[in-house]
Parts: sequence; C-alpha cells; structure tokens
Amino acid sequence: MTVVETDIAIVGAGPIGLFATYYAGFRGLRVALIDSLPELGGQITAMYPEKQLHDVAGFPSVKGRALVAGLVAQAESAHPVHLLGRTATALEESVDGLSLHLSDGTLVETHTLLVTAGIGRFSPRPLPVGEEWVGRGIEYFVPDFEPYRDKDVVVVGGGDSAFDWAEQLEPLARTVTLVHRRDSFRAHARTVAKVLASSVQVLTNAQLVEVRGTDRVESLAVRVTGEAETRVLPCQSVVAALGFVADLGPLQEWGLETDKRHVVVDQAMRTSRARVFAAGDVAEYPGKVRLIAVGFGEAATAVNHAAVVVDPGRRVFPGHSSEEDESLR
Repeated sequence: MTVVETDIAIVGAGPIGLFATYYAGFRGLRVALIDSLPELGGQITAMYPEKQLHDVAGFPSVKGRALVAGLVAQAESAHPVHLLGRTATALEESVDGLSLHLSDGTLVETHTLLVTAGIGRFSPRPLPVGEEWVGRGIEYFVPDFEPYRDKDVVVVGGGDSAFDWAEQLEPLARTVTLVHRRDSFRAHARTVAKVLASSVQVLTNAQLVEVRGTDRVESLAVRVTGEAETRVLPCQSVVAALGFVADLGPLQEWGLETDKRHVVVDQAMRTSRARVFAAGDVAEYPGKVRLIAVGFGEAATAVNHAAVVVDPGRRVFPGHSSEEDESLR
C-alpha cells in the first residue's frame, strides 16, 4: 500500500481545486491533489477546453484551455502530490486527522480535506435516438473545433452548452442547426441573442426522430410540431448537449450533510464533518451563486480556515500577498 502524508487533501482537480492547491501552498501547507480524471482541469479539460469563458476576473474572455494552463502553472508552485486517475472512496478518522482511501489502494493520511469535486462524477444524458452512432458522427463533448470545419453540424439542446457550441462552431462549419424540443431556452440570454442573430438555424418544438447514414452520420430526420412532413437535415456531425446526470459517488457515504447532490457548508466552508471543507459547485449554502469567480473565493476561505486546523497557532487571515517576502511564497 502506498501511503501519502499531507496537510490538506484536495478532491477535485478542476479550476477551484487547482486554485485551492496554489493557495494552500501559499499558506505553507503540504498538498495532495486527487481526481478521478487522468488530467488536470476537471470538466473544462474533459468537456469544453475550447469554450470561451466570460465570468473569470481579469479576463474579458478566456478560452477554457488557457485558463486551465494558467491555473496548473500557478498550482505547481505548491509542489503538490498528484493522485490522478483514481477515485476517493472511503473516509475515516485517524489519530492526527483523516484517512482517505483511493480506488487504487493508495492511503492518504491528511490533517484536513477539501472537496472541490464540482458536480461529482457526470455522465451525459443520451439522445432519444441514435445512440449507436456515438463516435461515428454523434459526440457529447467538443474538445476540439477543427474536426467540424466545413461540415453540416446539428446541435441538440437548449442550455448553455448547446448555445455556446453553436456560437463557436458557426464560423467554422458549413451550416449549424440548433434543435430544441421547447420554444424557450435555459441558456444565458446574451448568448441566445447572439446565436439568433447569426446564421445558425434554430428549430424549436422539434425532436430528433431518426439518424441516417452508412458508416457515419449523413442526415437527420427531425419532427417539428405543427408541420405535417418530417424535415430531413444534411448532417455529418451531431453535438448532443442535453445536460448531464451528476453523482457524488462515494462522497455520499462520508457522513456529510448534503442537499440535492451538493455538500452543505457554513460561512467558513466547513462541512458537517470535522476537518472536512468544501468549495466550488459542490458546496451549498444560502444565497449560493455557482460561478468560477465565486468558487475561487470559496477556495481561499476554505484553505485559510483549514490552515488553522492544521496549526492552531496560525491566523485565519494571512495578510495580503503584497506584504509577503517574495522568497516565502
């Protein structure tokens, strides 16, 4: 059995976990960073590295991939132990803190634990038809826009991801059609307005009923409410953006108070279990706003309070970074 000893174990290596890693290093804590995915960056790396993000302080707009690269570089200053491609399974009390068991048999002995696992494990909601075409023209993630150049693309969905991908693909693809089963959208109003004003064809009250092709997708049959005939759309690529089913997985067995797949925390980001904190999308409290910008602040709050648990002689507020000697960072 491999045993890792650390001051703080961070479960979740997305943007919030990466910033928490940096900040823990800034506070002089040893860090172990854990994620079930094999790469750093969480949902951004796995789902939308090419997406432009507009709610990160200091950046009018930043591509997901670039944001992750900056956060990784920042986090490396903490010299964390990376434990990627493995899932945190069981959590137990230990003499000096907590014992965290990982799926590969690794044991992490830590004074504190910070959960930044986002929505936890996630799986895409399937299309009503055409599952057999996944990988042959139907995709649930868009890690790279270039394969869609000069193709007829159909995006299915009405949420943020659907409209974001439609907007980003419109300059590259030959045509982009967005198909949504309702006449209202869940996406941000600003993005909806931009897509509606573009060359993207938007079909509402519409359902995908058949996928056609030989080796790969060649066309789609779409039924639009009120139309007698089914529409046939030329299509070589389908982006299914119907949302995701989230699952906290083993975290639900750790004795943490939860509320609708989120972990309840107080104003110090403490959970209902001693020495365990949570930040980012996974955390829940009155007035919660799920933005990356908010998550960064929650991560700093959690780490500062965790630092006092590790060493009661510390102060919660470390002072401003501009006041620190550069050699001590």
